Amino acid sequence: MTSDETMTVTGTGTGSAAGTAAGTVGETGWKVAAEAFTTPDATVLRRAYYAEVAGRYWKRSVTEAEIDQGLLDFPDDELTAPTGRFVVGRLGGLPLACGGIRLLDPATAELTRVYVDPRARGTGGGAALLEALEEAGRALGAERVRLDTRSDLVEARALYGRHGYAEIPAYSSGPYAEHWFEKPLR
Repeated sequence: MTSDETMTVTGTGTGSAAGTAAGTVGETGWKVAAEAFTTPDATVLRRAYYAEVAGRYWKRSVTEAEIDQGLLDFPDDELTAPTGRFVVGRLGGLPLACGGIRLLDPATAELTRVYVDPRARGTGGGAALLEALEEAGRALGAERVRLDTRSDLVEARALYGRHGYAEIPAYSSGPYAEHWFEKPLR
């Protein structure tokens, strides 16, 4: 699958991976499709993701210059074929969610940059992203998916728990990794 092909997802919010290769709109109205992380919509979403996670960490608003530097310090180059994917979720045609997945090793994929615009939270976007990203992980050959997150990102931790991710011992280190999760991809 190329970075601009549509992912298989229904966006039902149920955790089901049913759908069509056309990326059908599901019961929640979300459509999630693979997209290069450099497109205008993906860039706006990645900037919003960084502004939110950095702002919550620093407990203040983040400047545009800080966002620029953060995107340079933490590039998304691994979120392209053949070892990764980036997806954008749209609700009513508006780009309101994004996420990435990359291979850590041939059997293990890692989620990153999972973000839903605050205006669209609670509408099934997080579940639709996870469905698409997990399907992308399977397509990459992964048998399991992992992620790390911070303690203050309670909504993210709750989302992962609701969708079958279990806390595991640390598999990585870094200043922003405080909780680690894993889910088998069957």
